[in-house]
Amino acid sequence: MKKKTIAIAMGGYSSEAEISIKSGQLVYDYIDKDRFNAYKVHILEKEWFVITDENKKHPIDKSDFSTTIDGIKINFDCVFNIIHGTPGEDGLFAAYLETVNKKQTSCDYYQSALTFNKRDCISVLNAYHIKTATNYFINKGDNINEKEIINKVGLPCFVKANKAGSSFGISKVKKQEDLLKAIEFSFKEDEEVIIESFLDGIEVSVGVIDYKGEVIALPVTEIISENEFFDYEAKYLGQSQEITPANISKKLTLEVQELGVKIFKTLKLKGLTRAEFIFHNNEPHFLEVNTCPGLSEASILPQQAKAAGITLKELFTNVIENALE
Repeated sequence: MKKKTIAIAMGGYSSEAEISIKSGQLVYDYIDKDRFNAYKVHILEKEWFVITDENKKHPIDKSDFSTTIDGIKINFDCVFNIIHGTPGEDGLFAAYLETVNKKQTSCDYYQSALTFNKRDCISVLNAYHIKTATNYFINKGDNINEKEIINKVGLPCFVKANKAGSSFGISKVKKQEDLLKAIEFSFKEDEEVIIESFLDGIEVSVGVIDYKGEVIALPVTEIISENEFFDYEAKYLGQSQEITPANISKKLTLEVQELGVKIFKTLKLKGLTRAEFIFHNNEPHFLEVNTCPGLSEASILPQQAKAAGITLKELFTNVIENALE
């Protein structure tokens, strides 16, 4: 059987580029080399290129997403999209790939754009009776009424950049006098902000994937941050405990796994996804869904796959084969 040629797309244009490159390297390390010819492709704001093991760069031809190495043109059968943030997670890259007729592993462009926009995603899921925090939306340039915000969401509250990942642009606000500063901090990442009520309870993460023809939820991870919340340092610098399987009852585990699968199917997602919830008053409240989750050694989804008895090689082969079909 002829090997399929796979582009592992990593990097991106946001604060998450470095994390994405680590994720891409993990995919490259664990991809089944007996079945696939894999190439690392860096998608950066200034240039797109293939980088070889010898650290040589070969430009991507954007007219058809190909490259030429040693005089030989390489056409990719499939793109493994592991770009966190824009353009990989917000639908721009998926839309481009569709125009050049390339198959790819993550969600289609509309689903990517919808899930990357926290405000829009929550609004859609509320219509399906999925519980979330009380929220308040602000755009850059809006008149900010601090009392109105606090009357609606209460204190403490979370101020978040609407379209950003890896906990960039997030603050926990305990006093009204800190609210404006937190909003300005979020505006550094995005021109839209979402302010949410504080949900007191156990935070969990649920990986949901289409595995061997069935949408399944992976073992649940409980997140215990050493910081005020699950921020960048907690996620990537070891300042948190991630317990897989989560230390919650079987009833709550099944409830949140079923909810994760419902969200995956409702939003018509694809590939590798991870949804975040908080059990507030013993009920799972949806926070967000990540359609290009981290795949570094420290990331949650690889931990969950391991707990489910799925090797990374099997996980990556499955998602590539789904995309090729």
